[in-house]
Amino acid sequence: MQTTVEPLASFAVAEDVRAKPGLRSGAAVMSRILIIDDEEDIRSMVQHMLNRAGYDTSSAGDGREGLRILRDKPADLIITDLIMPGQEGLETIMEVRRLFPATKIIAISGGGHNGVLDFLPIASQLGATLTLAKPFTREQLLGAVREAFAA
Repeated sequence: MQTTVEPLASFAVAEDVRAKPGLRSGAAVMSRILIIDDEEDIRSMVQHMLNRAGYDTSSAGDGREGLRILRDKPADLIITDLIMPGQEGLETIMEVRRLFPATKIIAISGGGHNGVLDFLPIASQLGATLTLAKPFTREQLLGAVREAFAA
């Protein structure tokens, strides 16, 4: 089976790409983003949007898995859902702040099963760089990512 890969330059997303100085002189390393969400469709959608924008992404289904990945492959930014089984987002934010204080965090949440709980202000108090309410658009997501990296 043969697949065709379209060059990144063919996508008109240069404004969304965040490169930072690499360890080698003149090298650029793409910003690495870890997406943590228990909902596979949300995780896939966010990962697809960020990959198309030129970011290097990985994903996890809960905070515990996310922290394992983070320890093995540090990220510059974490996008985490707040309400998840296993280790939820608020606990994950506190742990990331303790272990990786320089890592940027965007907390996302739809407010729970019935949509009335708003944990986003608490996420900010615990150290989230930014918060984003679900549902969000591609433009809102990419804008939040750019803002988090600029913070």
